[in-house]
Amino acid sequence: MRCPFCSHEDSQVKDSRSTEDGAAIRRRRQCEACGARFTTFERIQLRELTVLKSENRREPFDREKLMRSVSIAARKRPVEAARIEKLVTGIQRRLETLGEGEVTSARIGELVMDGLKGLDSVAYIRFASVYRDFNEARDFEAFAGAVEEAGRNE
Repeated sequence: MRCPFCSHEDSQVKDSRSTEDGAAIRRRRQCEACGARFTTFERIQLRELTVLKSENRREPFDREKLMRSVSIAARKRPVEAARIEKLVTGIQRRLETLGEGEVTSARIGELVMDGLKGLDSVAYIRFASVYRDFNEARDFEAFAGAVEEAGRNE
């Protein structure tokens, strides 16, 4: 594994442990050249996924991009990082087990919306405001009102 600090090719694994959900292995490494320590994660990847964007562009699925989007929606909310990690891992697993090499960005967005709905209502509304491209304040109000109404009916 290449050192992110000095780009030396070799590092030594100091500690390995499974993450909470068992979907990844966390490894603490130390560079043999500069001595810096860093963490890597090893995850199972069932298949290569390509995301079909709305403009008919294709790009490789990027787990980190999905993680950033969900984390931004949940910023300053009482949502533990482990729950966000579990949500993103679950979405990735569902996409990989669909049996298709391509998935639309709309499908990913709906899976995130479904996951955030059960995780945190404010994060759900934040994500929806970007994903659904609210243009005016009343779009936001209408969506928030529907979320509040659904919460009362549960």
